[in-house]
Amino acid sequence: MIDKQKIKLFGVERCHKTQHYKDFFENLNLDYSFLDVEKNESYARELRNLYMSRKLNFPTITIGTKKLRNPSDTNLQKWIDKLCSLT
Repeated sequence: MIDKQKIKLFGVERCHKTQHYKDFFENLNLDYSFLDVEKNESYARELRNLYMSRKLNFPTITIGTKKLRNPSDTNLQKWIDKLCSLT
């Protein structure tokens, strides 16, 4: 099982893409942290700090130190597999 501290999903509940990634992680039975950037300003600040533009670019997924902005399922799975091989 992957430590939920290693996978973070920055997004908002009302976003269909955010919902897609939540479903993706849940279908794989992966632990992850969902950080709602509308409901929590510290999560919004953490997301802004990931980008030079300081914009709220969501959904953004971090896997360890890797940042993925709206990745394809294939690309996301590739990084999950890499993380699994390290644990």
